[in-house]
Amino acid sequence: MNVREELQIMADSSKDRISSEAREVMSSFQKELESKKLLSTLRKVGDKFPNFSLPNHRGELIKSEDLLQEGSLIVTFYRGGWCPYCNIELRGYQAILPQIQEKKAQLVAISPELADNSLELVQKHGLDFLVLSDLDNKFAQELGLVFTLSKELATVYKEFGIDFKKSQGNYSSRLPIPATYVIGQDHTIKFAHYDINYALRCEPSDTLKFL
Repeated sequence: MNVREELQIMADSSKDRISSEAREVMSSFQKELESKKLLSTLRKVGDKFPNFSLPNHRGELIKSEDLLQEGSLIVTFYRGGWCPYCNIELRGYQAILPQIQEKKAQLVAISPELADNSLELVQKHGLDFLVLSDLDNKFAQELGLVFTLSKELATVYKEFGIDFKKSQGNYSSRLPIPATYVIGQDHTIKFAHYDINYALRCEPSDTLKFL
């Protein structure tokens, strides 16, 4: 089963787990985001990807310029370890990690979560690639990926048990649009995928042809 199929199963099962009222709030907010045409402003293939310097789950500072000296780079933004769709995607990248490494490339996953939460994610899912913390979504904001939840949706998420103060260290209720980029050593974006619908992700293996 590939990642897209797992995501579809997760989306289908959520219809039974989530109340109609909550689904309506989530659907309404997604339509609101789509109306803002955020995706039209994001960096695309051929654009330059900016440098980043972010801590990993051990608190070590990781710089993109150092990584790119060794080869191409896959960067994927995820919402947090609380997101089942993100976890499916990250496990999918773990499955193809040997193929990524065979191409002399590296994989980096970035979220606004605190390092302790990133460590828990790494240990829980046995991830062998870099998981970085973009505190307060500063780097994701530079890429135009960040949005703020509506009050209604923030309330729904709280009812789901999602505590942004605990996971992100703030009450901002801001998240990145899930996005994946393949970046060449000259910082040029070779592949880019993003979607307002967080249940839709690129198939991890699709990135391999661009390395």
